[in-house]
Amino acid sequence: MELPQAVLVDLDDTIVDGSAVVDCWEVACECCGPIVDSQTLLAEILRLRDWFWSDPERHRVGRLDLRAARRQIAEMAVTNIGCDDLTLAARIAERYDDCRDRRTALFPGAVDVLTWLRANGCRLALLTNGATDAQREKIERFRLAPLFDLILIEGELGFGKPDERIYRLALTELAATPRHTWMIGDNLEFDVAQPQKLGITGIWVNATGAGLPADCDICPDLVIRRLAELRERIRLPLSDGSMPVDSEG
Repeated sequence: MELPQAVLVDLDDTIVDGSAVVDCWEVACECCGPIVDSQTLLAEILRLRDWFWSDPERHRVGRLDLRAARRQIAEMAVTNIGCDDLTLAARIAERYDDCRDRRTALFPGAVDVLTWLRANGCRLALLTNGATDAQREKIERFRLAPLFDLILIEGELGFGKPDERIYRLALTELAATPRHTWMIGDNLEFDVAQPQKLGITGIWVNATGAGLPADCDICPDLVIRRLAELRERIRLPLSDGSMPVDSEG
């Protein structure tokens, strides 16, 4: 692959690692004893978490106020296992939020790749769903703003991925054509399928290495495990403008 005019990049689970979901719920549930059994509550929270985020409309509303969504999940779980102490649910959700904040970190090499893309002439846009305050806090915390020519946040725009308006806005602002643009992210629908419909190259970050789901009909143009891997997959022109020839050693 050769570098494009522009690269659109997702934030969560692409640049910023927020994968410690189960671990943080487990930590949060440790505060519930002896009122309820922590493992029983944890199992119910994880079941409800999968149910909650599986619905597109709940997902859209929930990601705009993650703390409220997590508290709702905790309250439902506490109630479902026969406990009527909703203050317990509030403590669990708060402890979960604290744990996630502490464990959120940059993926190794992510900033280096973004810096490298800019140095090689790519225009960069950050496209992220979620609430303005939460996403801006991460952008500021990890000093990401200087790396991007454009930052588009769902909470600020009133629309986000996979609404095609956000990709079209990025293309317009970056003065880029779809066929010379990449979208990179971990969500197959938001970061691959919808951009591809517009003619944008969709690059999937498959952090777990599990591969595509068995019933998935989405075909990424490129699959990588980490953003840092992208640099290894790109061919840059030689000093005379020609492309290097692949060697078998």
